[in-house]
Amino acid sequence: MRIKYRIGVMPGPWPVDGDGVGLLWRLIDQCERSDVDSLWFSERLSSPLAVLEPITTLAAVAARTRRLKFGPSVLVLPFRAPVLAARELAMIDYLSAGRLLPAVGIGVESEREFDAVGVAFRERGRRTDEAIRIMRLCWEGDEFSFAGDFWKLDRVRVLPTPVQRPLPLWIGGRSEAAMRRAGRLGDGWIPSFITPAQLRDGVERTQAFAREAGRDVPLDHFGTLVYFGLDRDARRARAAAEPYIPKGRADDATLEACTAFGPAEVVHTRLEEYVKAGASKFVLRPMCPPDQMLDQLAQLAEAVIPAFHSR
Repeated sequence: MRIKYRIGVMPGPWPVDGDGVGLLWRLIDQCERSDVDSLWFSERLSSPLAVLEPITTLAAVAARTRRLKFGPSVLVLPFRAPVLAARELAMIDYLSAGRLLPAVGIGVESEREFDAVGVAFRERGRRTDEAIRIMRLCWEGDEFSFAGDFWKLDRVRVLPTPVQRPLPLWIGGRSEAAMRRAGRLGDGWIPSFITPAQLRDGVERTQAFAREAGRDVPLDHFGTLVYFGLDRDARRARAAAEPYIPKGRADDATLEACTAFGPAEVVHTRLEEYVKAGASKFVLRPMCPPDQMLDQLAQLAEAVIPAFHSR
């Protein structure tokens, strides 16, 4: 099969004060005009940093654009009732004429966030698996009933259905459980904070889990999130990023191998390492002060993205 290489972006650190709404509109408009393929939004329920809520923000992107694709990376599925989540996502895909790219996961290791929504932290994986099954039934558009461990549904029907039939559902997370979920229930796998070598192993394991389930995950449905900073001086790029890199998400060696700070050639080389490991879809996130984010994304669109989109 011919593999399409695509690069999307995720906003970098968001301003707590100032014109955050104006920045959002400028970000969306810039991405719509550029070669950026897609725009992604992460999710945190409770965070000391400003994080845009993904569902409502995706609806805003849908209304303001005509070309750009978009999605959550990732939507924390156990926070939500699956029928409601399925309806919201179906509606955004419907309103955008089929430009939604949903990715879901179980969230970060923060038990207090699950306490805030009344969900047992230890149940988050099983709830996610059951929710994925329910959402897929919702998107078929037929009336159905369902009896699971967490939800009992009687004659449910969700309309309108998504424009994309089926609506592709990617799975986030770098654990073995996430690989198993992607292989058995998902249409793609997109981890973060993972080295190229770890990604290669994960692609193989995800495909093995898919084969065990009698399924197939297409070869061009693997990707990763990469933190980047563009500057002719690599040390200056890393220094600008340092205050914004999440602590505790990965060890120093992993961070060194899964980020790219320096000239455009450094970012290009890092992405090529992932390509050799089996990735073809990328979400790049600028690590820099908020007032530098749009310039970083403009440089990325001009100096890095065309080489991959033209393959």
